[in-house]
Amino acid sequence: QVQLVETGGGLVQAGGSLRLSCVVSGRLLAAYTMGWFRQAPGKERELLASIRWSDDVVYYTNIMKGRSAISRDNAKNTVYLQMDNLKPEDTAVYYCAASSFVGYHRIERDFNYWGQGTQVTVSS
Repeated sequence: QVQLVETGGGLVQAGGSLRLSCVVSGRLLAAYTMGWFRQAPGKERELLASIRWSDDVVYYTNIMKGRSAISRDNAKNTVYLQMDNLKPEDTAVYYCAASSFVGYHRIERDFNYWGQGTQVTVSS
């Protein structure tokens, strides 16, 4: 079992930055893939970026590409999402997720562990 706890959300002005953290506990295997998703009211949960725990291979969708960076710290068992040049349309609940599945990790059902989410609000 894997537990994920996100922190780092909050209120920020447009153009500002935030760094989200996801502390991972439990039986996380090297083969796992970690991902950051977001969900705005009335919209589907969408993948922003993923990173493979074993070799740091990263994948970005086009949603925040160029404005975000995913990384991990093995010693702290933590995954980060740095977000820059934030816009009001980035307002959403941001979720950390982990997947024990092999293969592509592009949508919500490709991940089987989830954090509780952290709210990000960007004011104009």
